[in-house]
Amino acid sequence: VSEDSPSDEASSILETPKNEELASNSPTDDSTLDDLMHKLTLQQEDEEEDGLEKSTFLERFRTNFTKLSANLLNYFLNPKVQKEEEGYTLEIIAECCKNQQVRYIITMVGAGISTAAGIPDFRSPGKGLYHNLAKYNLPYPQAIFELGYFKQQPEPFFHLARELFPGSFEPTVAHHFIKLLNDKNLLLRHYTQNIDNLERTAGVAEDKLVEAHGTFYTSHCLNCEREYTLQWMKEKIFTTDVPLCEDCGSVVKPDIVFFGEALPYKFFQNIACDFDKCDLLIIMGSSLTVEPFASLVRKVKRNCPRIIINDRPVGHSVGISYGSNSRDVFIEGSCDDGCRKLADVLGWADDLAQLLERLPSAT
Repeated sequence: VSEDSPSDEASSILETPKNEELASNSPTDDSTLDDLMHKLTLQQEDEEEDGLEKSTFLERFRTNFTKLSANLLNYFLNPKVQKEEEGYTLEIIAECCKNQQVRYIITMVGAGISTAAGIPDFRSPGKGLYHNLAKYNLPYPQAIFELGYFKQQPEPFFHLARELFPGSFEPTVAHHFIKLLNDKNLLLRHYTQNIDNLERTAGVAEDKLVEAHGTFYTSHCLNCEREYTLQWMKEKIFTTDVPLCEDCGSVVKPDIVFFGEALPYKFFQNIACDFDKCDLLIIMGSSLTVEPFASLVRKVKRNCPRIIINDRPVGHSVGISYGSNSRDVFIEGSCDDGCRKLADVLGWADDLAQLLERLPSAT
């Protein structure tokens, strides 16, 4: 038989693996027919499963694409999202406030907020409070605020208190800006290191105040703990060398925190929940060197913007950053000028001016 004969060609074809499979699927008897039907059923199920997987993939693709499109749109329209890559600016923060993305503002302030009122800060070279204490013949400047020294020699403190007593000074622009935050229902809490009561004078609600270093608003006898009012203390300070308790004759001390004393309970009570809720932190006039007050700046969430208003950069030791791509925005200058600038970008210049009309000396 020739090599090209049909019978040999057919035999050759049947020997290929593909045709062996076809041959095995030939309906020669009932068992092979059942096998063929089973294989066709499995093949159909595989095709349906492949179709389902393709359908599921397409559905997931459409869903993810929709989410991606929404996120991209949100990025370009939402300044609070842009900051994640670019860092905050004053303008971005202002836009977040206008869009009600900022709703819970905490302010933290130190002595620098009150210098425009004529009250010296503590550490300014040549003019700070510590520099001006030489006339009291103290062993060292900080002794005037140490509880142990006060109990032995209270006179220097009360001489100083006579010069700095609350009621002798008017609130500054910065104090009125804090009041404006309060009026706009944006002030979650105001934390102050100061004991001058100027926030109260400006009209900030008492439930918004955390006077971390205490207050002159009340006083207590060191012995029997009888409480006295601000008016009582004012009268005694300006008429006697040392205010004495009317019940036991012991020294009455204003409720300001001296070195060696615990901070007020209200301080610890509020920080437990305030800083986790905060979505904008404004720090003004504080050197951020006194603990535990300084470390409060660390307690806000990592994506919470922080505005620092000061005449120089502060807070490096507690994580404040002044570079680009940062959540920290620095406004260099006085607290009053910084608050005016902030009011301008927020569109509140007229509102602030109306508050300042009450006290022309603050303008």
